[in-house]
Amino acid sequence: MIGVAEGEKGAPGPGGLAVNTIHTMDCIQGMQCLPAGSVDVIVTSPPYNIGKEYNSYNDQKPREDYLDWMGLVAAGAARVLADGGSFFLNVGGKPRDPWIPFDVVQQFRPHFELQNVIHWVKSIAIGKEDVGSYENIAGDIAVGHYQPVNSARYLSQCHEHIFHFTKKGDVALDKLGIGVPYQDKSNIRRWKGERDLRDRGNTWFIPYRTIRSSRPHPTSFPEKLPEMCIRLHGCRPGTLVLDPFMGIGSTALAAITLGVDYIGFEIDPAYREIAETRIAEARGQEQRD
Repeated sequence: MIGVAEGEKGAPGPGGLAVNTIHTMDCIQGMQCLPAGSVDVIVTSPPYNIGKEYNSYNDQKPREDYLDWMGLVAAGAARVLADGGSFFLNVGGKPRDPWIPFDVVQQFRPHFELQNVIHWVKSIAIGKEDVGSYENIAGDIAVGHYQPVNSARYLSQCHEHIFHFTKKGDVALDKLGIGVPYQDKSNIRRWKGERDLRDRGNTWFIPYRTIRSSRPHPTSFPEKLPEMCIRLHGCRPGTLVLDPFMGIGSTALAAITLGVDYIGFEIDPAYREIAETRIAEARGQEQRD
């Protein structure tokens, strides 16, 4: 933790890099500029190598080259992460290449313990008969968004993985920081709870917002995803959050919402410009509120 004043953009940070800033540079180079153990939480989603159309990045590398690169990212992240820190890595694949997230996670195995595997559910359908007796649910429900797969062989992908890495696998989490109310209130006493919150578990339903226009970035995740990751690790004064692949700024926006510091790297100036616009709008809204 570096103790930079909340919201103070451009303040000197670890290794001379400004915090609350997105730096236009390669993340491996950027992480080399950060001192060892200087970051509390890493939340990121790297390119999946599935042929997405980024502005300036080739998302169709040979698999071996891509995995070697992920290994370098893993090593750099392990060096800068604090001993009690958490690294949340979101990785997906595609229907005809489901091995991608599992191949990637193996590149992180020499550097981290895999403490939790979280399933980010983007869309789900539940039949009323499977719901049980909940008076607010009157029929079948289907919520969320996914990209339909035009194939007789493959199912549409309605979820992705979030791998939670730590140095030794022993980091205590603030599980009730993302807790949910008990449906059956008698369970509060049964499970010796002090308040009406229970552990959410490792299945998180986080839908995309419905938008009518094209997305400015091909693979950005909702701000709620990094927000939940940071909450789960625990928000403390001076917490520093790193996103090595900042994109259009979702992790930065989550950090601003939670009142913690962030630092990010993004090689594409156009994506960074979009991120800075979104950040300025968020800070302006904070001031209005």
